[in-house]
Amino acid sequence: MSRITVQRLCADLHDALDLTPLTPLPGDDIPVPVRDVHRPGMALMGFAENFLPHRLQVMGESELAYLAGLPPAEQVTAFGRVLDLQAPAIFLARGQGLPEPLLDLARARGVPVLRTSLASVDFLEELSEHLQEIFAPRTEVHGSLADVYGVGLLFTGRSGIGKSECVLDLVERNHRLVADDVVEIVKRGDDIIVGRFREVLQHNIEIRGVGVIDVQAIFGIKAIRMQKRIEVEVHLQDWDENADYERLGLERQYTHILGVAIPRVVVPIFPGKNITVIAEVIALDFMLKIYGYDAAQALNRRILETMKPGSNLSRYLRHDNE
Repeated sequence: MSRITVQRLCADLHDALDLTPLTPLPGDDIPVPVRDVHRPGMALMGFAENFLPHRLQVMGESELAYLAGLPPAEQVTAFGRVLDLQAPAIFLARGQGLPEPLLDLARARGVPVLRTSLASVDFLEELSEHLQEIFAPRTEVHGSLADVYGVGLLFTGRSGIGKSECVLDLVERNHRLVADDVVEIVKRGDDIIVGRFREVLQHNIEIRGVGVIDVQAIFGIKAIRMQKRIEVEVHLQDWDENADYERLGLERQYTHILGVAIPRVVVPIFPGKNITVIAEVIALDFMLKIYGYDAAQALNRRILETMKPGSNLSRYLRHDNE
């Protein structure tokens, strides 16, 4: 099933793109199967071999000027080539129109024709961005998402381990909640995933023993944000004395969401451990790594340097008798 129809698309973008139907929209839904948007310039002239079917078509000033320069019979032939591409809909830019015989041909083929006041370049940009959002790969993750020092931290772990409490504590320390319990994730481009709240839940947090609280109502608008790029997964885990936890940070772990690899930090939980401060440190350490400084690698280099026989520190220690 298509994610969007022409009817839904026109309703969603009617005001933003100033759309005016020049032919009636059919009662039956017209699916938009792909997100690509084409301009049919070459197809109008008869070269359509490399044009994929079922794409939305946008006719700008160049295409419409070419049509206007043709005799009426050739206009019908040229416009028929565009209709042969089986476009879900055809949009005309800059408030332009089509001769009535061409509109009659579109009605007979069941292809809606709509007009926009926007220039073709601006219209293509807005429409493509909207379709990219609709067709973007998406998933849902059970967890909590917070903006900590500008870094998107996705908290995961078993139910009841304290993800919501940790995020609430971060909010109290002037960080921002994005989503709790269910995080909706959308892929943007090749290596960016963005998390947002589920519409029905919005910025509510469930705290066991307290119930549901509205973070925006309690802490104000500064305590929330609508969406955030996910940059690090913080996985909360029950303390296991037999587990081999990372001590130095030389070996990085990654998790994959929608095919995007992001760093994963496993934090063992036990009573009295300050997870909030650790979360802040994780965010700051991530920022340092982005700027090219890795504390674990720097420490490892210093240790290797001091182990060399001729190092300054080695010589100093050999002659230090106090």
